[in-house]
Amino acid sequence: MTLKAKHIVEEISGTRCTIVEKGATAARIKFLKNLLEINKYEVIVTDEPIVEGAPALFTIGVTDLVFNPVIAVYEMALKTAEGKKVSPAYWNQESTECVDEYWTI
Repeated sequence: MTLKAKHIVEEISGTRCTIVEKGATAARIKFLKNLLEINKYEVIVTDEPIVEGAPALFTIGVTDLVFNPVIAVYEMALKTAEGKKVSPAYWNQESTECVDEYWTI
């Protein structure tokens, strides 16, 4: 799932959250939840309404209303468990490598 430029704030399970991603699979949620918790964000996940014949989809958000995933990723403000900066390709799970020189390419 690609990053959406719009900063969205919604309520998840009674808590106002910045929406990180909607329509995510369980595997994607697991990846994002782990990454965001490593970076000290409180994460809230909820399932979206079930459509017959479609896989279960989820919405993930963080309780920090100022957090903007686009800015965090492109400013390389997030880190992996190994301490490497998260690149857009890593965030989108297109690569397992974090390229710290993103802006110099």
